[in-house]
Amino acid sequence: MSDLPFTLDQLRILKAIAAEGSFKRAADSLYVSQPAVSLQVQNLERQLDVPLFDRGGRRAQLTEAGHLLLEYGDRILSLCQETCRAVEDLQNLQGGTLIVGASQTTGTYLLPRMIGQFRQRYPEVAVQLHVHSTRRTSWSVANGQIDLAIIGGEVPPELQDSLEIAPYAEDELALIMPVFHPLAGNETIARSDLYKLKFITLDSQSTIRKVIDQVLTRGGIETRRLRVEMELNSIEAIKNAVQSGLGVAFASTSSIEKELQMGVIHRARIESVEVKRTLSVIFNPNRYRSKAAEAFTKEILPQFTNRELEFRKASVKTNGKANGKAVDSATAQDNSEEKSSTSKPVANQDTSAKVPDKAKTALDADSGR
Repeated sequence: MSDLPFTLDQLRILKAIAAEGSFKRAADSLYVSQPAVSLQVQNLERQLDVPLFDRGGRRAQLTEAGHLLLEYGDRILSLCQETCRAVEDLQNLQGGTLIVGASQTTGTYLLPRMIGQFRQRYPEVAVQLHVHSTRRTSWSVANGQIDLAIIGGEVPPELQDSLEIAPYAEDELALIMPVFHPLAGNETIARSDLYKLKFITLDSQSTIRKVIDQVLTRGGIETRRLRVEMELNSIEAIKNAVQSGLGVAFASTSSIEKELQMGVIHRARIESVEVKRTLSVIFNPNRYRSKAAEAFTKEILPQFTNRELEFRKASVKTNGKANGKAVDSATAQDNSEEKSSTSKPVANQDTSAKVPDKAKTALDADSGR
């Protein structure tokens, strides 16, 4: 075959139609007209001499040939993106892009500090922060859509042999209550007191909620006996509710640092119980690792932990099929974990805001306790 029967633009259009479910929405997402999209698909089908879509239903459904082309086309587009980034790296961090992923708490409270320091050192590098559930973030790393990520939940079992995973830091989850709460004056509170409190939590499917329940159960606390008075969809909403006296809550120490310094909430310690989880850094060893990602790993990550990063090498049995299924697998179960935030582009943020002189976060402060 002297000439390829498709172009990169046609592969992008095919991918957009599969993702959006219709020619019209695909055209809108690509900022082109629907007739232009239809014409490109017709040309592609004529060049390949095979139908790519079943046009009998209301939703654009790929044929077997369409699925096959999409699987290989996705890999081709991904390799093209990696090639462009590798060429950008020749400029020695005078440009290029770093894409970092995170689960909700780390993405909201820890990663912005890290990115701020990185941008001070490399202002020419564009940085994007994608905050989603642990599962979706892990799949994005596996797909090569994200360079690296810091997560608080478990990597999906089907990806644990495909990714490099390194324990990064201990994240302590503290019991917080209003400063005027009757128990706020106590140095510690008894386990039995927990059953008398009114709790404000994230929804029952969130990763943090599950971690808290697991640790409390291991500590001999019956989580079913805890009175959940209110379920909210964000940590900020929970903190505001606690300040207003609506109840108590468990929150990551990294998320309450400012409130504790201001004295607007009280942190209560539970007798003989510590609620902790391990944050992990994840990479895909089979994907191109940019100079920006290497710089972030070697220069920024060590400043926010006392641990030495030791990656568990993944087995190299990951193949294109796993990556080809990634989008569907991640999307189908994305809502089973913590509520996801939308991607947060931070490339154009003003980085003149000072990063705290203490490079250690609240995670490090608690590690000595």
